[in-house]
Amino acid sequence: MNDKYQAMKRPLPKVLFAFLTVASATLLAVAQEQPNDRPSRPEGRGRVQESGPGRGREGGGGRREMAENKTPTSPNPGQTIGLFLNTPKACPGYTLFAPKHNTVTYLMDNEGRVVHQWKSAYEPGQSAYLLPNGHLVRACMLRVQGGTGGGEGGRLEEYDWDGNLVWEFNHATRDYQLHHDFKPMPNGHILALMVERKSREEAIAAGFDPRMLRDDFLVPDAVVEIEPVYPKGGKIVWEWHVWDHLIQNTDQTKPNYGDPAAHPELVDVACNGRATAAFWNHMNSLDYHATLDQISLSVRGCNEIWIIDHSTTTQEAAGHTGGKHGKGGDLIYRWGNPAAYGRGKASDKQLVQQHDGLWIPDGYPGAGHMTIFNNGYDRGWSSVEEIVLPMDANGRYTLEAGEAYGPAKPIWHYEAENRTDFFSSEISGAQRLPNGNTLICAGVVGHLFEITPDGEMVWQYVNPMVRGGILAQGELPGKDMRGHLWNAVFKAHRYGPEYPGLAGRDLTPKGVIELPASEKGKTGLHLMTEAQRPDRGPGGGGGRGGQGGQGGNRPARDGQPQR
Repeated sequence: MNDKYQAMKRPLPKVLFAFLTVASATLLAVAQEQPNDRPSRPEGRGRVQESGPGRGREGGGGRREMAENKTPTSPNPGQTIGLFLNTPKACPGYTLFAPKHNTVTYLMDNEGRVVHQWKSAYEPGQSAYLLPNGHLVRACMLRVQGGTGGGEGGRLEEYDWDGNLVWEFNHATRDYQLHHDFKPMPNGHILALMVERKSREEAIAAGFDPRMLRDDFLVPDAVVEIEPVYPKGGKIVWEWHVWDHLIQNTDQTKPNYGDPAAHPELVDVACNGRATAAFWNHMNSLDYHATLDQISLSVRGCNEIWIIDHSTTTQEAAGHTGGKHGKGGDLIYRWGNPAAYGRGKASDKQLVQQHDGLWIPDGYPGAGHMTIFNNGYDRGWSSVEEIVLPMDANGRYTLEAGEAYGPAKPIWHYEAENRTDFFSSEISGAQRLPNGNTLICAGVVGHLFEITPDGEMVWQYVNPMVRGGILAQGELPGKDMRGHLWNAVFKAHRYGPEYPGLAGRDLTPKGVIELPASEKGKTGLHLMTEAQRPDRGPGGGGGRGGQGGQGGNRPARDGQPQR
């Protein structure tokens, strides 16, 4: 094992914490009583439905006490982190993940051993992808005035296989900031989510009800296409702004007045049905379909997936005509919450603050469908949905007059047998694999696992990297103020052995990440905790521990590297 890797395995210098007594972590939570209409499944399998989520419509708007994000339980006694399970049914390949509270990005084999890693000066902000040339592109978190209040990014970095920084691009000020997710494109450009600041006055002028505005400003979403300028900088060559596609039905004196139900291609300013926070849309992921030249957007604030036409010019994207679909930048498809556009009731909602709406690639089982991680924030359990997008022979999304966009139900759905055992209130993702399995990242608890189409778990791993260093086997991560475990992972990606970016690369295993059980209790990292945020439920914090959550690898401010 080389010296560089050995150095990464040692915990980083720690701040002296004023520790209070920490209660023993509970590995097994009390199971929620299961409904009588669901037969039990064999051990090791979750619940899978071939024709819809059943109770996926539960939950509603508004804040309430949140269920706990449970620490996953290993089938191996005494194990708390690292590889829990690896079976022959797992899809071969290498898993890329960037722990949210540290600055290392790992590429790991199915045995839970690191084969490569990249080191940055910044925590993630939030995604990372391996390019076909073997380079890593990684979003970074910048601390700037303003921000989104969640998922902050602001910087993109590209590293070659040897860890050299070959490109950097900062795009974050008080008035705009990249956030959450981005997507490399076949032409070498990058699509990225961005927020832009609007004043309270601008929001009211756009039809927002001043009584419903929780803050003095809004940060609505946009999408930008960035052409990298090496070694530093980039050009915005295409952009789309949700602000150009609003409708409201409360003030006839404003130019965007109309009936949202008559215009499902537009975005109702009251789409989320509750008080409007600054981070109104709260988009959290995007995907790009090169053949269709379309972009999918996960819009957590509206409990919907949107699709927009990328074949437009920037000028057309700001309007309502142009592009292959003739609608300019208006929505060409939406799904998950018909009430957001006046064509359904709250009970018709099928997505609950979801993440990661991804097209299934050509050649994979379910090609052309879309997988979605359905967090279930206010219902207390998570699921994964697969939907068939309703397209006609001409590639247009079908919509019956006065009806909501289909499908009526997902074609496939996964939830845990004891459904509250699988719950990640925020972040997270799901990726369809070439053999038909699905790789799932329950991000809040750092839990990566793979299931077969019938719900059998065939691979399972828990991230051991936390803020400040690496846990020892037998230790559990504490929680930050939001109820996220310190080993949280935004999402993960599996790359097959045949992936071009891995061709000719040294993939010799370098060892596991976690420290041995002999170090249990010595790192101090399992005691890191932050005071619970007052607007969270029992999963919202780690009690009244010391200041551990305030130290460690804080992200850089205003584009400056960390010390």
